[in-house]
Amino acid sequence: QVHVVESGGGLVQTGGSLRLSCAASGRTFNPYVMGWFRQAPGKEREFVSAIDWRFSTTYYADSVKGRFTIYKDTAKNTVYLQMNSLKPEDTAVYYCAVRTVYGLVVTNSQYDCWGQGTQVTVSS
Repeated sequence: QVHVVESGGGLVQTGGSLRLSCAASGRTFNPYVMGWFRQAPGKEREFVSAIDWRFSTTYYADSVKGRFTIYKDTAKNTVYLQMNSLKPEDTAVYYCAVRTVYGLVVTNSQYDCWGQGTQVTVSS
């Protein structure tokens, strides 16, 4: 069983920054990809970013490209999402997910393990 825990959310003003962390653990933890998704009230969960665990290849949604950076610390089994130039439309619950097969995909159903989420609120 893989345990995934997000942290780092909070309230920030427009233009501000936050860094989210996602720590994963478990005897069967063997990721190929770790990703970030978000869900705003009344909206579907959407892909934000993902990173290939072995090669560190990254992928971003167009809405965050150039503002968000995903990176990992393999020794700590942790992935981070540095969010800069935040906008009110970035307000959402952010979820971390683990995919245990190869492929940088954007569909949430193709990720196997999920955290509980962390709230990010950007005030205007």
